[in-house]
Amino acid sequence: MKPTTQQKSREQEAWDEVGHTDIRRGPAWAMTLLFLASIFAVPLHQLAHEWNEARETQQPFRPVALELARELPATLTPLRERGLRLDALLDSNRLLLAEINAYEDRMEDESAWGQFVRPRLQRVFSQYLGVGNEQAYIGNDRWLFYRPGMDYVTGPGFLHPRQLKRRAASGSEWQAAPRPDPRPAILDFHRQLAERGITLVLMPTPVKPSVHPEQFSDRFHSFEGTLQNESYAAFIEEIKKAGVTVFEPEGGERRSEVGGQRAEVRDRRAEGGMQYLATDTHWRPETMEAVAAQLAAQLRPYLSKVDTIAWQREPVTLTARGDIASMLDLPEHADVFPPERVTIHMVTDDAGQFWRPSGDAEVLALGDSFSNIYSLEPMGWGESAGLIEQLAYELGAPVDRMVRNDSGAYATRERLSQAMARGEDPLKGKRVVVWQFAARELSVGDWRIIPLEKKDAPPATFYVPEEGEQIKVTGVVRSASRVPRPGAVPYKDHIMALHVTDLPGDAQAVVYVQSMRDQVWTSAARLRENDEVTLLLRPWSDVASAYDGINRSELEDFALQLQEPCWGEMLED
Repeated sequence: MKPTTQQKSREQEAWDEVGHTDIRRGPAWAMTLLFLASIFAVPLHQLAHEWNEARETQQPFRPVALELARELPATLTPLRERGLRLDALLDSNRLLLAEINAYEDRMEDESAWGQFVRPRLQRVFSQYLGVGNEQAYIGNDRWLFYRPGMDYVTGPGFLHPRQLKRRAASGSEWQAAPRPDPRPAILDFHRQLAERGITLVLMPTPVKPSVHPEQFSDRFHSFEGTLQNESYAAFIEEIKKAGVTVFEPEGGERRSEVGGQRAEVRDRRAEGGMQYLATDTHWRPETMEAVAAQLAAQLRPYLSKVDTIAWQREPVTLTARGDIASMLDLPEHADVFPPERVTIHMVTDDAGQFWRPSGDAEVLALGDSFSNIYSLEPMGWGESAGLIEQLAYELGAPVDRMVRNDSGAYATRERLSQAMARGEDPLKGKRVVVWQFAARELSVGDWRIIPLEKKDAPPATFYVPEEGEQIKVTGVVRSASRVPRPGAVPYKDHIMALHVTDLPGDAQAVVYVQSMRDQVWTSAARLRENDEVTLLLRPWSDVASAYDGINRSELEDFALQLQEPCWGEMLED
């Protein structure tokens, strides 16, 4: 009988070949040296770059690679304070993981090699391949779309039980999970306002792909509706049944609840006009002004005094590049996405002064960047011409405001709560609170329930300069708020909070400083616990009108959030 031969599998053949691969000594050494050189070249180049930068600026040489070692003592604080206990060990581990995560982000952002390579590769991808990055998508006619807005439109329903459960479990060791369901927070806010006789007007603002899906996909060229997340219609119906007044800027079949008037965005798009900026996340000024007029019509029946102030409007034409284009991190002089030209209408009083919010107004507007665009000069699209200014113009009445560029789900409510906990009462005399936020917050926001409890003002134990005073001080940083990575958010500027001690007279202060400017970290963003810092301090009230709407992070200690802050500018030696 013939012996049978067993056929080897391809996997076995591969193992046999790998096990008998012969490489001559010369090529083996060459490949090994090339591999080692590629590993060590990047960190050695980074160290040389940092050394040269420190020498040119006459600053101490502090390699970024050693930042994590500098943070290790701070991560051991719970163990030093509470001893070798399980809860202290877990807290130390949590702090260490947070520092490792921040360290990795910083190494990625500040790598000299990465800063050289990324913009040039991105230009090739964007200009010739039509490819964006993790935050910015490129559509038709070089329109740009912000990823969270796309995720809101194309993703699962934000009220689907599985999605709520997934987001509720999405936290990490160093970051708490968000509260994903918007309904409890909105209804609680509505209840708290109603107890004071104040009407809440909810204004979820449609995101760019909702209004212009045809600019992302050709399949929507004949689409006449407004795209929304699949849970949106049920959410609006439920909120209205609970008694919340809703103003929907997208218009269409649903009509506003006062006067049967429709909002403008969808109707204007049906007429063939572009309602959003091509390279920015936000609406065009003419769209925003039309929405403000419709919102004013809805609010008039609630107010006792309208058309009492003759605000003026002055047209101004300007050219700027959108926030999504900045997020692509293209070379400085790249012309892949050219600037856009718009005409805004600045609102002024009869003396020609820019519009300012009024604490005595019957309307309080809470808003995010859709309210700030054309209002906050650092956003690059002019000032005194935003949604709230246009609302005041249409009403002919004063309007109060609290705005913050990011986190529309909770940031303005949190600021309102903090003001009341400091003994202030921004709701005094109010008849209506308009809460404007980007609709994408419904699927990505943190919908915390925030109490509105007026309390007595805490003792003024923290240092604040006198009004109009500037003073140079040196102190020690005890804690600092988190700073987002450049390019990770659609806002080019950011403000962080510092707790600074060891000031003259053994004083301490909460200081707001600019941590990101034009998508680049400032030196303040690199401050850590126990760093000595020299600051030029001013009262926050002196600069709040210019900086209060900028995206800002707060200190984790709520007691520190209640202290009156200063504005600081770092003084470099």
